[in-house]
Amino acid sequence: MKRYIPFIMVAGILAFGACKEKKESKDIITTKYVPKKPQAPIAMPVDTKTTHITWLDKPYTIQIDRVSDDSLKQVKDENGQPYFDNRVSVTIKRQDGSVFFKKVFTKASFSSYIDDTFRNNGILAGIQYDEIGDRGLEFSVVVGMPDALDDVFVPLELVIDRQGAISISRDDDMDMLDYDDREGDFDEEGV
Repeated sequence: MKRYIPFIMVAGILAFGACKEKKESKDIITTKYVPKKPQAPIAMPVDTKTTHITWLDKPYTIQIDRVSDDSLKQVKDENGQPYFDNRVSVTIKRQDGSVFFKKVFTKASFSSYIDDTFRNNGILAGIQYDEIGDRGLEFSVVVGMPDALDDVFVPLELVIDRQGAISISRDDDMDMLDYDDREGDFDEEGV
């Protein structure tokens, strides 16, 4: 019987050890965040849009060309990533090919309609033909942050009248929020 006592003791210790509750660790193991180093300046792709319209009972062709311009001041996002700003040219031609209107726009063309945040950190994202309005040909202009073009921008309206004169204003008719409206005015639907 004395021979079985060490085996019984070992079996008892194993039985009690197996019933012990496992200690759970509250430590979260993850990889260390290493911010990406800024790369070479990023440029938006070249974009050309051509639209044919009838205005004042005459056919016109509108061509809008957007190109990145390395001669303009580069802007940086919050991570220090540099971006090239854009130059957008709007050309309106008559049916015979003669030029009715031609102008090259940069962010500086709209500086009196945007705040310092966009003057210093934004880019001219684009100009797009919208419609023929009472005052003339209406275009949407977007000056936005380069890394968040869909989220943070200032919508502007550019109108070219029948004499080729332009007028610019903030576009308050847009369905999207602009930068000034975003501060603390979110509808957290579904949260």
